Amino acid sequence: MPEPLRVRDLDLRFGTRTYVMGIVNVTPDSFSGDGLLAGGEHVPEAVAQAERMMAEGADLLDVGGESTRPGHQPVEVAEELERVVAVVAAIRSRFPGVPISIDTSKPAVAAGALEAGADIVNDVAGVTAAAALAPVAAALGAPYVVMHSRGAPEYEDVVAEVVADLGRALERARAAGCARGSLIVDPGFGFGKTAEQNLALLADLAALRSLGQPVLLGTSRKSTIGKVLDLPVDERLEGTLATTALGIAAGVDIVRVHDVAANLRTARMSDAIIRGGWREPHS
Repeated sequence: MPEPLRVRDLDLRFGTRTYVMGIVNVTPDSFSGDGLLAGGEHVPEAVAQAERMMAEGADLLDVGGESTRPGHQPVEVAEELERVVAVVAAIRSRFPGVPISIDTSKPAVAAGALEAGADIVNDVAGVTAAAALAPVAAALGAPYVVMHSRGAPEYEDVVAEVVADLGRALERARAAGCARGSLIVDPGFGFGKTAEQNLALLADLAALRSLGQPVLLGTSRKSTIGKVLDLPVDERLEGTLATTALGIAAGVDIVRVHDVAANLRTARMSDAIIRGGWREPHS
């Protein structure tokens, strides 16, 4: 079992329960339709979204300033910093104890967000960019999420290759100074994978446990769910909940989601079945 990870006021004891990470998209072009337009005037909206998620039971919050949907428009460093730094600082002020991750592929953005109060670096290019953000995380002692992606969905064995790619990325992160106990892996559902490959990865998600690190899963509202169910992005909640439950059965530790309340209930029920420990309260 991975060792515990202490972040702010939350002691992440992996394997005992599932942690729910709420998504705060500070973008105008999020695939999920929940993006907040960039600019300082939108900080209150981002804080209000964070407040709703915390009220619904979120354990962590993930702030991102650049869409990663297929065909997205790249964002310059200065603009991404403008989008996320003020939001991170405002959420930190409102919730001093909540762990905040910065979802980015740019070292300067990761560093700026950490300085503003973020705790975790969520590297969406952790494999393809040779763990370029690892030195930033290492320098500040921040946990580092390594997400899998590829430029093209070309695999002979998607599960084995995702595990191997992540294993090499973890080695690079450790070489850059990241402590083993600070590393988290994400299979990158929807990143450089076809719908069929995403489903195959979900079906054998337990293979990631061989890496010996906590696992984060981000399937919320993704296009694979839409393709399977033939549903638009705003009708994919039930499909997302199915992936949350099955992910927990496979040993996932953190689920990154848009709909906190429903996923939290799914996680708690799944935890009671899979991880045990629930006892009926006595009057």
